[in-house]
Amino acid sequence: MYLNQPTTPLRLLTVSVLVLLLSGCDKIPGLGPDPRVAQRDAEAKAIGGACRHALRGLEDCYTLNPKAAKASVFAGWKEMDAYMRENKIEGTPSVLTKAEKPEPRKGSSNTEIETEARDPAASRNRS
Repeated sequence: MYLNQPTTPLRLLTVSVLVLLLSGCDKIPGLGPDPRVAQRDAEAKAIGGACRHALRGLEDCYTLNPKAAKASVFAGWKEMDAYMRENKIEGTPSVLTKAEKPEPRKGSSNTEIETEARDPAASRNRS
């Protein structure tokens, strides 16, 4: 009835060729790293580089950016340090200050605007 042909070596060869072809393909969805993780690492490296350029120490950088991955921050700091040394670039010291609210101008016609919250009981209607 059925002819018993030796197809096992042919199937094995086909499967091995497919595996070899697909092993070099990095565009298969789900096999690469999560893009969100790669983005967080890139942002942490950028934070480290910015800290080095701003002449901040690593500890200050870690304190100012607690959510950033410390290893990536260090890698970015180290890369920027090497780049700045190779190209003889001086850093720019950063100045951290709190933004103050501007004082209202005197003699302004907008004196009717309320800036404080009203008492809800005072604004009730007594009808």
